[in-house]
Amino acid sequence: MKRILLLLFLSVPVLSQAQLLEDAAIQQVILKATDKIYNYEFDEAEEYIRVVKAKYPQHPVVPVMKAIQLYWQYLPLKENKAATTQYVNYLNQGIALSKKLLDRNGNDPEGVFFSLASHGYLAMKYHYDDETLKAVGEAQKAYGYLKKGFKLMEKNPEFYFSTGLYNYYRERYPLDHPASKPLLIFFQDGNMPLGMKQMETAIRQGIFTRTETAIYLGRIYLEHESQPARGAAVMKPLADKYPQNPIFNLMEAEALVLAGRYREAQPYIDRIQKFPQKFLTMPVDVLEGLVAEKMNGDLKRAAELYQAAIKLPTNDVNTKEFAAQAYSGLARIAARAGDQNRAKAMYKKALSVAEYKSTIREAKTYLKS
Repeated sequence: MKRILLLLFLSVPVLSQAQLLEDAAIQQVILKATDKIYNYEFDEAEEYIRVVKAKYPQHPVVPVMKAIQLYWQYLPLKENKAATTQYVNYLNQGIALSKKLLDRNGNDPEGVFFSLASHGYLAMKYHYDDETLKAVGEAQKAYGYLKKGFKLMEKNPEFYFSTGLYNYYRERYPLDHPASKPLLIFFQDGNMPLGMKQMETAIRQGIFTRTETAIYLGRIYLEHESQPARGAAVMKPLADKYPQNPIFNLMEAEALVLAGRYREAQPYIDRIQKFPQKFLTMPVDVLEGLVAEKMNGDLKRAAELYQAAIKLPTNDVNTKEFAAQAYSGLARIAARAGDQNRAKAMYKKALSVAEYKSTIREAKTYLKS
């Protein structure tokens, strides 16, 4: 069937490069490609990407999709230098091809979107690699396209993602980092409730961004809003649709555990344990520790799991918060044993790495008592 599909599209004449938004058939191919990427079926994804490239050989969607594939295939990407180099090259290709669209029409929705996406992915990469100047430079370039996207949501629903994300974090970031307020005075005001609604719209209507939007919205519910049940509701469709994706299953398991729905979380934890990625060992230890502590009341087993977790390396993107939860678990166990000094020491360590408001609030409440 896939070969027939490929031949079908190869037989269609190459169209003008800015018609992808009006090409329902190719949009379905892009959806199939991204589905395969997110489910770690990379060979199958390649076949669909070749279909898109055959019809749109000079469109930025192709290199951007290839970059996303590399990100997931070699997670965590920064540990593979060759893949990282390819990732950066593909995103730079996306920028160059987007520029060609924008040279013909400065407000071309596809040119704006893929310029924004390419610069945004590069900024994220440099941020996590602690290359601050490069990250800021890419973010500054992305901001110009972001502003254009505010006016293009009706033409391209993909912009509901970037606009919603901006509206939320434009208000959230200075709440968490008050010192940043003077730096943001020249940036357009945001609106957190509106931003979350726009992201929900992107999940329903977006093609290229629907899954990425769900990831970000799920993290917002966990990290900032302290609503793990809502985070679980956002992530469950992804974890169930893409059972081979370690991050989707990890996020769903975490959300369910934090919501106190331990038995529902167990199948996802069991699934994660079968994945080959080594960085998953640490968060699995923490999740099982939380289940042992909070559902089974087995504090000895929980402490063993938390101790094992904090001895393992953390990954800033996917496992840093689990270290904070492990320290918090050890603090709770020490507090119940009457060891206030150890409890305080563990909560201080939790605060040094914690990002979730719920974790920070728990630690600060104890330390103030």
